[in-house]
Amino acid sequence: MNELTEIIRSIFLIVNKLIFVYFILLCGFYLFLFLLSYSRLKREWGLHKIEPYKRMKSSSFTPPLSIIVPAYNEEAGVIGTILSLITGSGRLDYPEYEVIVVNDGSKDETLARVIERFKMAPVRNKVHLKRNGIETKPVKEVYQSEIYPYLYIVDKANGGKADALNVGINLAKYPYFASIDGDTVLEPDSFLKIMKPIVEHADDEILAVGGNVLIANGNRSAKGQVQEAKLSRKPIVMMQSIEYMRAFLMGRIGLSSRNLLLVISGAFGVFRTQRVIQAGGYKADTIGEDMELVVRLHRLNRELKWGARIEYVADPICYTEAPEALKYLYRQRTRWHRGLFESLWTHRRMMMNPKYGAIGFVAMPFYFFVEFLGPLVEFFGYATFVVDLLLDRVFLQYAGMLFALMVIYGSFLSMGAVLLEEWRLSKYQKISDLNRLLLYALSEAFWYRPLMTVWRVVATISILFRRRQGWGEMKRKGVSA
Repeated sequence: MNELTEIIRSIFLIVNKLIFVYFILLCGFYLFLFLLSYSRLKREWGLHKIEPYKRMKSSSFTPPLSIIVPAYNEEAGVIGTILSLITGSGRLDYPEYEVIVVNDGSKDETLARVIERFKMAPVRNKVHLKRNGIETKPVKEVYQSEIYPYLYIVDKANGGKADALNVGINLAKYPYFASIDGDTVLEPDSFLKIMKPIVEHADDEILAVGGNVLIANGNRSAKGQVQEAKLSRKPIVMMQSIEYMRAFLMGRIGLSSRNLLLVISGAFGVFRTQRVIQAGGYKADTIGEDMELVVRLHRLNRELKWGARIEYVADPICYTEAPEALKYLYRQRTRWHRGLFESLWTHRRMMMNPKYGAIGFVAMPFYFFVEFLGPLVEFFGYATFVVDLLLDRVFLQYAGMLFALMVIYGSFLSMGAVLLEEWRLSKYQKISDLNRLLLYALSEAFWYRPLMTVWRVVATISILFRRRQGWGEMKRKGVSA
């Protein structure tokens, strides 16, 4: 019996050490990304305040843009999103563009509300509408606004978000297209800012550019524009705000600085139209279509020697509605985790393959071992911590060190992201809002991160048992009127 106890203790000691080393490496890597992000933001600090983008409006290097808005049951927020894209309302500041809203077989009043609000009429002569040839579900009708001739809405059979985006790409007539969600509200100069790398590097090819996404809940908005940035008082929303700051400011800036970014949020991104068509458009049989497309573009970039880059810009800001109920947040996060796995699995031959350079040796392993498998290690870390406390004093030192690392990883890095965002934008007018964010960031390791970890472990188990998951539905309140 004593011998068996010693074996168990030895195994448990090894597990403690492995988890401890994992968290050390994880904290070190995220600290490295944080320093990369800080270095880049420091170089660019203040650019969003001095409006260096005005010359882009008259520059011949500023390409026209097709803006695609897939909408499924978005009656609560789609009007505000469209209003934020219309120059006639004093909203979007960009020289030339078109807006293509794609109604993906909505069951609510999305189509009817858009037709009524913007006086849409069926397009009689469809010859001028470019057809790019990506296979999609049938299109029922195309409408054009009588008030804003550059505004279209396409009514199509339901086929999912990827299919809706492909329909928009088929109709797009400009060299770059932007994909934004139907509940997204943009700042007026968002597209001038997100197109900046493309205009500045006209001699180099930019395949895609991602923009900064913030939480809209709590803001005071009207007619498609955020009037005042305010912090929601709901804990679950505040934690998502902190999470977005960390993911976008730390992770994506750091990775994009080395052309290693594999994710551009479906809420706000710009892509080179012809390259996406060449890649076959969005993949319709995955729920992580945005990441899968970016990974595929990276793969083709290496295989076909395009010599192109995928960028992320922190300045352009869009606001999106976050789930306010745990059941909707659970659906969203398990869906994201499954989408991550599907993208990595589809392109698994890129992993550790010298043909794909740093994408194969750094980006793919990072997203697999940290983003996908990380929750499993974290889960065992929490379980180990509890067992350590229940065992004798031999394991108390490991429990203490593990707890400290979890707090650093789950809380202090989030606090750093909050401070970095506030230093950069001075977004919140009330010091009490900033204090609340810092307080909740400090509490992340004690409740929010364990909750996310458990949900992602559940998602991993469902993947292993091959349980299918659709997009599900989220109850929308609408981010603006």
